[in-house]
Amino acid sequence: MQKLIAFVGNPNVGKSVIFNKLTGQYAVVSNYSGTTVDVTRGTVFISGEQYQVVDTPGIYSLMPLSEDEQVTRDLIIREKPNTIVQVCDMKNIERSLHLFFELSLFKIPMVFVLNMQDEAAQAGIKINTQKLEQILQVPVVVCTATAGSGIKEIIKNIPSAKISGIDITYKYQKDMDAVNDYLKEKVNFSKAVSLYLLSGDKGIYNYIPEGMKSFISDFCVKTVKNEFKMFAAQVFNDNNNAVLEIAGEVKSVKPIAQKNFLEFLGNLCVNPFAGSLIMLAVIFLMYEFIGVFVAGSVVDYIQTKVFADTVNPFIAGIFDYYNVNFLVKDFFVGKYGFFTMAIPYAFAIIFPIVIAFFLFFGILEDSGYLPRLSVILNKLFSLVGLNGKAVLPMVLGLGCGTMAVLSSRILETKKERMIVLILLSLAIPCSAQLGIILAMLSAVSYKVTVIWLSCILFSFLLIGKILEYRIKGESTPFIIEIPKMRLPSVINILSKVKMRLEWYMKEVVPLFILATAGLFFIDKIHLLAKLEKLFAPVVVGFLGLPLETTSTFIMGFLRRDYGASGIYDLAQQGLLSPSQILVSSVVITLFVPCLAQSLMVVKEHGIKVAALIFCAITAYAVLFGGILRLTVSKIVGL
Repeated sequence: MQKLIAFVGNPNVGKSVIFNKLTGQYAVVSNYSGTTVDVTRGTVFISGEQYQVVDTPGIYSLMPLSEDEQVTRDLIIREKPNTIVQVCDMKNIERSLHLFFELSLFKIPMVFVLNMQDEAAQAGIKINTQKLEQILQVPVVVCTATAGSGIKEIIKNIPSAKISGIDITYKYQKDMDAVNDYLKEKVNFSKAVSLYLLSGDKGIYNYIPEGMKSFISDFCVKTVKNEFKMFAAQVFNDNNNAVLEIAGEVKSVKPIAQKNFLEFLGNLCVNPFAGSLIMLAVIFLMYEFIGVFVAGSVVDYIQTKVFADTVNPFIAGIFDYYNVNFLVKDFFVGKYGFFTMAIPYAFAIIFPIVIAFFLFFGILEDSGYLPRLSVILNKLFSLVGLNGKAVLPMVLGLGCGTMAVLSSRILETKKERMIVLILLSLAIPCSAQLGIILAMLSAVSYKVTVIWLSCILFSFLLIGKILEYRIKGESTPFIIEIPKMRLPSVINILSKVKMRLEWYMKEVVPLFILATAGLFFIDKIHLLAKLEKLFAPVVVGFLGLPLETTSTFIMGFLRRDYGASGIYDLAQQGLLSPSQILVSSVVITLFVPCLAQSLMVVKEHGIKVAALIFCAITAYAVLFGGILRLTVSKIVGL
């Protein structure tokens, strides 16, 4: 059996960078916390032996407040890694030592990695690594992972990882020992499990044998007199005293008076006034780059010059030359053809937009701007029962809603996760859909674009406010780490674009092909015509749209961007008026999440929740679109 190495650490300390360097298996690397919301696995050869390596979510503690912390804690208990590599931010060793004390209770060999040496040096921070190694009693390695410095030293020290013998005297040590004595022959990692039991962690009972649960629960209640929170607070205080003592021995700080431009810019981004202006500038740049230049000029050139004028006539000519059966020919080059719909939609319309968004998004996440955006938007999100931390899954949703649903695990409460889940499904378009919609709207006028954005923002705030009052539970205070602003790494950005494009090719393009084939067959058996007739009172009568848009909404469920592509195509053919472009754009944006995102909702929250979201959002999108259609001509004269 392969030995297992687990990379563990606080958010934004460079675990994923080191993981990538070691394994060549790419995990998303960003300059903000919450990127790794699930585990990523790879392999590495060390001294001729193959190890399995796992990159875990960034956490502050193994007493889970959020699902990503529970993922890491559960992985350690269930998979029993042979080695834990704890990665730390050298600038903030105190925070990492808190987690180290928890990890040391598992009695698993460890390596302690001090990453970001370059940034620590810039801040005038030095760590006496020899002294630290003596205190922690595990190998200590210094590195700057982004530059590749120290990676070989990490590999070299993994086989010599040691179990820490550090001993902290806790106020409640006798209570912990009493529980541990009872569990140590019956439960793995009994010392760590004892700590979590006495801290009131309900999830840890999953690892207690069924026949012992009732006794252990009563025993823990009696031991701490039901004061679980007081016990946890005291453990934190005891750890903190040890942390301050160790930091005082090993850490020295020589203040650096000089501030560089990136630090100045980072501070400017969180200033309420200047930060808001910077946010608007970023949105404008994204609109001009993705919506106008790429989705407009680039897509129009590829769609017209490459496919419509060159590729499609050439392929149709081949079918005519060989006198291919009409049905076969129609399947490939007909109205719902493989070469005339699936391939152009996938590669002419959406592929360039996806590349543009991933490039733009990569710069934002690699620079450290996104956490600062969280600060600026915190007040807005507080209006719907969330805090600025929810910005992260929302922004990820602009890339892919499927991954955004997964990333909502970083939120602490069930209420917050449910609000984010519904708002992601309702009001956050994915990158390709957003680009296509912006291209359509910009071709009409800026006024129409502003109306569309206002409708989406209004829906976001309206539904969010309703959810805040209707969903029971508490919201949490806004606490987020603000990393240093950095110059984005070109290699890192291109690596992420490459990885995400590979995902696009594997996951999205096949869906386009299947969706086109499905439309072809339901069209041939005249089911599409029946569906169009069935939904005509809604699509034509209530929304005021051409009958052909029915198929675009059907496609929209399979892939939101596919549905938007259909509307874009109708607009290009001149079949939609400006008001119809606006109404259809709003409806397809608010429309149900795509099939892949819906399946992720089922996986995370169950089919009942997914079905309820599907029905509610469909009804809201249609109702809002109908009201918009009735009022837009009176308000703006479209």
